[in-house]
Amino acid sequence: MNESAVTPTTSGSAADIAPSTVPISDDGATLLRVDDLRVSYRSGAGPVAALRGASIEVGAGEVVALVGESGSGKSTLAHAVIGLLGDNARIDSGRVEFAGEHVDPADEKSLRRLRGRRVGFVPQDPGLSLNPVLRVGDQVAEALLVHHLADKRTAGLRTLDLLEEVGLDRPEQRARQYPHELSGGQRQRVLIAIALACGPDLIIADEPTSALDATVARQVLDRLAERIAARGTAVLLITHDLAVAAERADRLVVLEGGEVVESGPISQVLAHPAHPYTRRLLAASPALAPTPFRPARARAATPLLSVHALHKRFHEAGITAVDNVEFSLDRGETLALVGESGSGKSTTARIALRLTDADSGTVTFDGHDLTGARRKGLRALRRRFQVVYQNPYSSLDPRWNVGDIIAEPLRAFGIGDRSQRVRELLDQVALPTDFTRRRPAELSGGQRQRVAIARALALRPDLLVLDEPVSALDASVQAQILDLLDDLQSELDLGYLFISHDLAVVRRISDRVAVMRHGRIVETGPTASLFTAPQHPYTRELLAAIPAPAFDIDGKETR
Repeated sequence: MNESAVTPTTSGSAADIAPSTVPISDDGATLLRVDDLRVSYRSGAGPVAALRGASIEVGAGEVVALVGESGSGKSTLAHAVIGLLGDNARIDSGRVEFAGEHVDPADEKSLRRLRGRRVGFVPQDPGLSLNPVLRVGDQVAEALLVHHLADKRTAGLRTLDLLEEVGLDRPEQRARQYPHELSGGQRQRVLIAIALACGPDLIIADEPTSALDATVARQVLDRLAERIAARGTAVLLITHDLAVAAERADRLVVLEGGEVVESGPISQVLAHPAHPYTRRLLAASPALAPTPFRPARARAATPLLSVHALHKRFHEAGITAVDNVEFSLDRGETLALVGESGSGKSTTARIALRLTDADSGTVTFDGHDLTGARRKGLRALRRRFQVVYQNPYSSLDPRWNVGDIIAEPLRAFGIGDRSQRVRELLDQVALPTDFTRRRPAELSGGQRQRVAIARALALRPDLLVLDEPVSALDASVQAQILDLLDDLQSELDLGYLFISHDLAVVRRISDRVAVMRHGRIVETGPTASLFTAPQHPYTRELLAAIPAPAFDIDGKETR
């Protein structure tokens, strides 16, 4: 590292850096200042630049959203500020100031006093960020004990207060539980409690809700907003979701390729985006730039897929996952199955494809009784429906090249002339034919999902089950995949069973929507009707969870 680039923080005790004793900055407003920061990572091919002179400021009590696609450098910037870069990272130049003092990422002792005490950090994945062998309460109390803000007795009492503050019910019981005993939303609340424990001046929240359902995400963000408003805490919110940023932040900072390409107040950036990259991000956000509803279509006399009175109970867990579910789907139609995690969506889809057997009920596919089909008949029917899974990073075999991955279903069914068919499929999903030699690790997330779609189309199916197919992708890549699915449906007359918890995406792609809760379908209807006149309270709750920015894309206040 260039030692002259970042000057060390003044050393001192925990009391020396208490929020009440350190001035915010020379101008009394700027809490965090990052100036011309350049960070690179070592790789086998040489250094890779992650930040190329990025500069941002966060004022006291201000919420600043740092937005951009995956790989833009958002998390690198956050980790550089608090000294959490990996061993293969290097700060080449730049300056970081917190509360008017220089921060030296090489001075671990000073950073330990800064982290938690002055800067709280909410990491992205609640499933990976908590210690699985420590009780939740002990992990919250640890922050207080490390910074000598409580003894063991008072730390325990303060932990209960913090768990209650972030909206966890029965805090005494939650404190005794291990992370695996909590839901994703509950674990994320615990991480927020840890970040708030020492009363920091700044919270850095790195994609704090990307792994959560929309309703849980809103609850978590609402709770965080309440606490920071009460404490006057500043927030650096890192996200690739412009709708969330526009709803929650005072200012937007747009990062592309490690450089800040635009920065300004929410209303200004939404109404007058100056940079082409910002305009592309705004246009790709389903919540900020909603498309018109699909026109209503006449229902077919014989549906492609029909399920009747499905019931499935997991007896060991004592959970009824699917309870008297009924719906139908036509050729060329998209039916969205929506609801929170655990509502029964994926189990219903697995039953519909005979990947799981129902306890009772029937599934009919193109006039054939799928629930009664056996071996040869079932295998023949399975050629006609395929699945595209949520995560393109885990659904492709990393050992195979793209050509082999796409050709796998063709080999399984003994279909010849596979090379020609693979080329046709790559062309259908708008990928170059020379991609056949690449492996998944050499592709972007959007390219991997295109490969997964090509594989699903290999046997010329009539039905695709799309299980959260864009939830792991950035907004602009989401838009590309959704456009591709539209084109393929028009060209091939495909039926889509589209599983999602993101109603902004559902509005964009579906003809009809079925809303699931606790294993039951509580409402079904055309997308336009369901969005404009929802009948069930749970549907209204889901719709309310779609981010609602304070300003529209014309810069006018919406609330």
